[in-house]
Amino acid sequence: MTQITNHMPTEELQRLDAAHHMHPFTTNDELEKKGARVITRAKGVTLTDSEGNEILDAMAGLWCVNIGYGRDELAEVSSRQMRELPYYNTFFQTTHVPAIALAERLAELTPYDLNHVFFANSGSEANDTNIRIVRTYWQEKGQPEKTVIISRKNAYHGSSVASSALGGMSGMHAQSGMIPDIHHIDQPNWWAEGGDMSPEDFGLERAQQLETAILELGEDKVAAFIGEPVQGAGGVIVPPSTYWPEIQRICDKYGILLIADEVICGFGRTGNWFGSQTMGIKPDIMTVAKGLSSGYAPISASIVNDKVAAVLGACEFNHGYTYSGHPVACAVALENLRILDEEGIVSHAAEELAPYLKEKFESLGDHPMVGEVKVVGMMGSLALTPDKTTRAKFAVDVGTVGFMVRERCFANNLIMRHVGDRMVISPPLVITKAEIDTLILRARKALDEGYENVKKAGLFKAMS
Repeated sequence: MTQITNHMPTEELQRLDAAHHMHPFTTNDELEKKGARVITRAKGVTLTDSEGNEILDAMAGLWCVNIGYGRDELAEVSSRQMRELPYYNTFFQTTHVPAIALAERLAELTPYDLNHVFFANSGSEANDTNIRIVRTYWQEKGQPEKTVIISRKNAYHGSSVASSALGGMSGMHAQSGMIPDIHHIDQPNWWAEGGDMSPEDFGLERAQQLETAILELGEDKVAAFIGEPVQGAGGVIVPPSTYWPEIQRICDKYGILLIADEVICGFGRTGNWFGSQTMGIKPDIMTVAKGLSSGYAPISASIVNDKVAAVLGACEFNHGYTYSGHPVACAVALENLRILDEEGIVSHAAEELAPYLKEKFESLGDHPMVGEVKVVGMMGSLALTPDKTTRAKFAVDVGTVGFMVRERCFANNLIMRHVGDRMVISPPLVITKAEIDTLILRARKALDEGYENVKKAGLFKAMS
């Protein structure tokens, strides 16, 4: 067997990777020509690759490494738990201390009466769980015909067949199809779709599509609405201020369940512990993952309120995963939450870092290729455009220009993701002001270089 280590030549690691490793969201055949970037270690907000390049990770991995890389405490907790109880399941009226402790801590942290926790291993699994929770809830209430869940176009709720159907990414639907009784309404993306409407009027119009859909589909059929407080993977789409209050009003009026997908927004990302608090909504079910363990261990949860739990508790819930409430993952998540709380990371990010990030990131709005700049808490996005006044799209496939800028980010040792022609950031909550300055310098350099490449390629023109 080949002994593969960090000390092997990059080319050999890339060759082995391309030969055997199938990557998510990747054209894997391209890796044989280009080779994957090989990350070998990380500390704080900095990644190091196999060539020794030090890269500022402005995406916190996949929106998840909230406490930064390299915290020894989590490694120690993991090791200790593996020695004590490396695994046991939570099926068949069995439990263990890490699951008990983490469920109790989450009940303390979450707002309102979200007091009951069902563990899974990823946001995708938690949102699959939510589909069954919602439909079981209405079955037990004597209304089994209430099965329809309304979501939004360009929403991201996971990659499994069910959770990707719940989401609104058309490319994912094209590969896996849909499951029954999932309906999508338009997203609250004013920059791309608002036309001549004010943001406030647009926010109301998009929210009121929910009421229209309920009436068209039938009040007796609609079970729930799901939404991210801020659409993360959709491009950090921050809804107008009128949007979420109207969504809440409609859910309350028709008595449908409100699911807040906090996989990205949770655990300090938006300036509060949860995005629901930032947006002033009161969910019946909350999906959490990513920042729950800062990505150090795979774990997620569906957190449900007292009303839903009381109904589900009266039946046998025929659902679960082998690793639901895995003791090691629970122990790691508990330690991560302790660090976030006791070190004041969430409050420091909200009070000190978020205003600084907002000021510096918004300065990129003077770039000739940047139209809208949106920042909420410790996440932000730049809408790229050939015409700021008309909010025009480029006269080329969506995402072409964003990809060109992303490549210049990589070349300048910065991880900044592109979603179509939006550039997005979501740095670790422990980033310093000096590191924010570095982020902005590298982002501006990447924008400048991308702009020159776009012009040279004749792409800096608006769609007619």
